[in-house]
Amino acid sequence: MILVIDNFDSFVHNLARYVGELGHERRTIRTDEISVEEALALTPQAVILSPGPCGPDKAGISIPLVKAAAAHGIPLLGVCLGHQAVAAAFGGRILRAAKPVHGKPSRIYHEGEDIFAGLPSPFTAGRYHSLVAELPAGGPLRATAHTQDNVLMALAHDELPIFGVQFHPESVLTEHGHALLANFFRLAKIEPQGERISA
Repeated sequence: MILVIDNFDSFVHNLARYVGELGHERRTIRTDEISVEEALALTPQAVILSPGPCGPDKAGISIPLVKAAAAHGIPLLGVCLGHQAVAAAFGGRILRAAKPVHGKPSRIYHEGEDIFAGLPSPFTAGRYHSLVAELPAGGPLRATAHTQDNVLMALAHDELPIFGVQFHPESVLTEHGHALLANFFRLAKIEPQGERISA
């Protein structure tokens, strides 16, 4: 079961639908309706932290759940706000974006590694955010994607299957969203259980 934490975002149902379309059982729970302990007790195969309207410090269990997932070796993908929560959990700073964006398609540049394996660089993705993450020097996180003006668009943990994307893979503005999520499940070593659509 894939646990999707809903940070009060209108996109979360699209995100959960993508998970199902890739053949995975999923359960969506609002961040204010579950504790970290209860989340762990569900024994999820992986966790997805949804986007949301606030900063990660106000996003319920998001930051503590990232830390717990890391401690227990649970694969985790943070999306938008979730991406910022991953950065914050490992000592990153969350800053106001120089140019807030809402419903803006941007070109995403990457090296074709991890969740970007097999995806063209650049590809177009939908962005909806006014905050950006800044990774700490010497920490376990590395930048894996950026915009043309060098805004951080994705991160990965050096040793654990923990990833974050600032853009929305489930947005209609985003190319290859299913393929990116499929790569996450592959890296998490989670096989699909049901019907799959072509990514």
